[in-house]
Amino acid sequence: MKGDLFSSEHMVQPATAPGMTVENSKCIRYAVNGEMLARQGAMIAYRGGLQFERKGQGVGGMLKRAVTGEGLPLMAVSGQGEAWFAHEAQNCFIVEVEPGDEFTVNGRNVLCFDASLSYRIATVKGSGIAGGGLFNSVFTGHGRLGLVCEGNPLVIPVSHQYPVYVDTDAVVGWSAGLATSLHRSQSIGSMLRGGSGEAVQLVLQGEGFVVVRPSEATPQKTQQH
Repeated sequence: MKGDLFSSEHMVQPATAPGMTVENSKCIRYAVNGEMLARQGAMIAYRGGLQFERKGQGVGGMLKRAVTGEGLPLMAVSGQGEAWFAHEAQNCFIVEVEPGDEFTVNGRNVLCFDASLSYRIATVKGSGIAGGGLFNSVFTGHGRLGLVCEGNPLVIPVSHQYPVYVDTDAVVGWSAGLATSLHRSQSIGSMLRGGSGEAVQLVLQGEGFVVVRPSEATPQKTQQH
């Protein structure tokens, strides 16, 4: 068969290195040689000798599953082979986490990550509604973290002189060392989010950066069973 579908733009080529790479703007490929972790349900294809296992259901497991948000548990992928991950055709990006780094990220934006990364659930200080809940996930260690985002994200520098105010539904994540608080602005509320009368932003102060997606949260789609 011939046609544009079979051009090099769409045809998968052999992996050139182990680990995580961006296959295209909507998909991440992971060449597995051991174990990695991913958002459950995000695998769209695989080849080779891979096993997929749900994470534990105990109390500790429940906390770690919260890294991908309520109702979005993690799965472990182990063996040797290749797997492709995507989520609702959202754009995919890779963050390199190095020793000493700490990256706080909204669970809804987590797609997959190296097993060498450590993660914990942390309260977003000063805000009980940031990212739609009390908790975000914090990644540390050394490895790669695959993220999804509706549209192309903005990476905004934060400084002591210029704190950044972000919509709580639009924030993706931020770097270590930034202080968070909640800010309510009555004066601009009528101009934002349909004129609710009060705008609420997450304030980030310190030295670092914040990642913001160019859209607000959309209602959760009905789960298909």
